[in-house]
Amino acid sequence: MTAIESVTLEVPDTAAATAFYDAAFGLGPRVRVRASNAPTDGFRGFTLSLVVSQPSTVSSLIDSAVEAGATTLKPVAKSLWGYGGVAQAPDGAIWKVATSAKRDSGPATREVDKIVLLVAVADVAASKRFYGDRGLSVGKSFGKYVEFAMPSSPVQLGLYARRALAKDAGVSPEGTGSHRLTIGSDAGPFTDPDGFAWEPASLLLPK
Repeated sequence: MTAIESVTLEVPDTAAATAFYDAAFGLGPRVRVRASNAPTDGFRGFTLSLVVSQPSTVSSLIDSAVEAGATTLKPVAKSLWGYGGVAQAPDGAIWKVATSAKRDSGPATREVDKIVLLVAVADVAASKRFYGDRGLSVGKSFGKYVEFAMPSSPVQLGLYARRALAKDAGVSPEGTGSHRLTIGSDAGPFTDPDGFAWEPASLLLPK
């Protein structure tokens, strides 16, 4: 079964980015950084979501990110589906922290239950077929959203129509240039129809 071992964010300053992610989220080897100044502008076509157990943990992680230098895109708030907020890291990556719980069940923690990479796609059906041909099984699929069944994967994967994902993140859908993202997996190497690069996870290990 396909698993995503890590995502690598391409950043202009690796030391600053490492310090930010350690302070903001503490996700360890699941989120890596490497140097790049590839041209990019506007929405880079993906978000990273941290799914947690309760509202106080959402607030704790978003507060940590902002204190470490992130910009708030959507303040933490209740909604019909739960509680969440969105922040943009100094390197430009967009992070959503959310829970389906409406109330706290205990003290706030920094424990992350699940990391989900959502990639913006031009054609949801075509991208769904593309990933299906590479061994990914669909877990949920409705309208503009597809979630793959990857229960043992350190990072989960979903597809979302570009405008819908940008709206969920609180940004304009316009953007050009590099995604500045590489996906480390046992399924690579390949590049998907929307330009997201997959590499063998072994290639992304720190040297």
